[in-house]
Amino acid sequence: MGKISASILSSDFGRLAEQVKDAEQAGVDWIHVDVMDGHFVPNITIGPAVTRAIRRATQLPLDVHLMISNPERYVEAFVEAGADWLGIHVEATLHLERLIQQIKEAGAKATVTLNPATPLNCLEYVLKEVDMVLLMTVNPGFSGQKFIPGVLPKVRRLRQMIDEQELDVLIQVDGGVQLDTIGDLAAAGADVFVSGSGLFNAQPLADNVRGLKALMK
Repeated sequence: MGKISASILSSDFGRLAEQVKDAEQAGVDWIHVDVMDGHFVPNITIGPAVTRAIRRATQLPLDVHLMISNPERYVEAFVEAGADWLGIHVEATLHLERLIQQIKEAGAKATVTLNPATPLNCLEYVLKEVDMVLLMTVNPGFSGQKFIPGVLPKVRRLRQMIDEQELDVLIQVDGGVQLDTIGDLAAAGADVFVSGSGLFNAQPLADNVRGLKALMK
């Protein structure tokens, strides 16, 4: 059974703690925290202080996605703020293996993230070191974007790579994950589904969670 990670990027930031608690009560499995710096992606969101506040609002795992330049400068700060999973982009670092080890040494599980146009061969020498691979199914930066169907073969190929090597590595997908896309993503081999507008932009939230989980099967 896959997991739903609720992206707070689509929530009402004026009621952030309440929205996080609502998502937990609605049955999501993780809380996804999008961190953007206005440099690596064209948007600015939150930092460690807000992440720490989210940590106080829920017992669910915090799945923190760093869409920032120089991520190595902030690993410890976000782990200390409560990140259970910490994701970094291969496009944002010249020393990917070192950064993976930095995340693990700080006490979090390491996620490596690929933009839609980034090929899977960049994972060849680090796949055994990571806990999860996040494949972006939109170009990162904004919530509510349209799903890029061309990423589906990429999900299938990554599933094949992981299975052939018998690795305990999860596949996460993020972007346009809604009722009309989650079934195809699950069939392609994804394990963790980040959904924001598919959860928060229509109510009741619990119905959206049930609908996504039903199609995920």
